[in-house]
Amino acid sequence: MADRLLNVAEVAVRLGTWKESGERFPRRLIEERRIAFVKVGRYVRIKESVVEAFIEANTVQPGRRRSGLRGVAA
Repeated sequence: MADRLLNVAEVAVRLGTWKESGERFPRRLIEERRIAFVKVGRYVRIKESVVEAFIEANTVQPGRRRSGLRGVAA
């Protein structure tokens, strides 16, 4: 099955940034070439799998808590 092409507004909704910044965040990602996109005429589209990969690549996994005092001067 072919990958669905999302418009910028749909990407913003998928990333959870629509309410705060509308299309600004995904457009900045496009401008900075931080996310792959497709030009269809004058329109910009982003593959659904690319958005999912971006989310996965920027997901921070929980780490183990270290025991001991951290950042305390002796």
